[in-house]
Amino acid sequence: MCVPEHFRKNAWLALGLASAVFVLPVAAASPVGAALQAATSSDKATEPANITDWLMRMHEASRKRSYVGTFVVSSAGVMSSARIWHVCQGDQQVERVEALTGPQRSVYRHNNQVHTFMPDSKVMLSERRESLGMFPDFLKSTVSGIAGFYTAKVVGHERVAGIQTDVVELRPKDNLRFAYRIWAEEKSGLVLKLQTLDAEGQVLEQAAFSELQLDVPLKMDKLLQMMRKTEGYRVEKLTLFKTTADAEGWLLKKPVPGFNSVSCYRRPSIRRVVEGRIEPMQWTFSDGLASVSLFLEPYDKQLHKQESSLSIGATQSITRRLDAYWVTVLGEVPLATLQLFVSGLERKQ
Repeated sequence: MCVPEHFRKNAWLALGLASAVFVLPVAAASPVGAALQAATSSDKATEPANITDWLMRMHEASRKRSYVGTFVVSSAGVMSSARIWHVCQGDQQVERVEALTGPQRSVYRHNNQVHTFMPDSKVMLSERRESLGMFPDFLKSTVSGIAGFYTAKVVGHERVAGIQTDVVELRPKDNLRFAYRIWAEEKSGLVLKLQTLDAEGQVLEQAAFSELQLDVPLKMDKLLQMMRKTEGYRVEKLTLFKTTADAEGWLLKKPVPGFNSVSCYRRPSIRRVVEGRIEPMQWTFSDGLASVSLFLEPYDKQLHKQESSLSIGATQSITRRLDAYWVTVLGEVPLATLQLFVSGLERKQ
């Protein structure tokens, strides 16, 4: 998945299971917007008829609800949790996330501006993220494209965190992507729980609210004040340098079905700047639900010891040497899908 700002294991991505996942705005005048209006113009009485309507309903619900909750992610036998405060006013989204497991960490997000406070080292990382790993990523992929590779089906009705939900399964039409099971609030479509499933229906990863208070009267200004309070912290700004694969001399000679290129950046690293090394390029693809990132950098025998393939929960990765370059491919898709990206990658002459 492209998960999660909330459907992912990374701590900062737990920015509200049903908020940062679906916060990207959709223009009502667009075909997507028209589908959205049709899907959300009434309540549960008119159940969405297809995958587009379901996803658009979920997307819109997250943009209209404020809440406080405890968010839990379980993957590969490891469990982590965070406390989340989410408030929205118009097109403004603000979130605060406090890690409850692992090292102390506080993450604040105001739209695409992210501040990560690390009390142990007294460092605050500030960065702007154009794409937050959201699920679904409608502005990065056409809705019709999603419908071409997945189907949606209601498989039950259950309670999550004391709230009644519809249980919806998104099934892939091929073996290049995983399936998803989503628990969405019956009334609005707000996502409360999500599982990533393999081809046999086994759960690879789960993200859910264990406790949730909806429509809490949170103060956006108060969260913003906390986000800007950096006294006592060393502020480090990380800037992504936008580029293109073509400009960097790379191409994917054979497209992977359903996956479109959505962004390409050089990622900054303080250590690399100090050591004078070239920053890796990150080239990201998405089918609207799942995403794959290709990290490309010059080969360094001191750093790049051994080629490997690794599976941890829903996340798969492959590292390979390609002539004078080192390639890392990472995504929440089957390993065979990553192999297609690796085999199709080519350095331009």
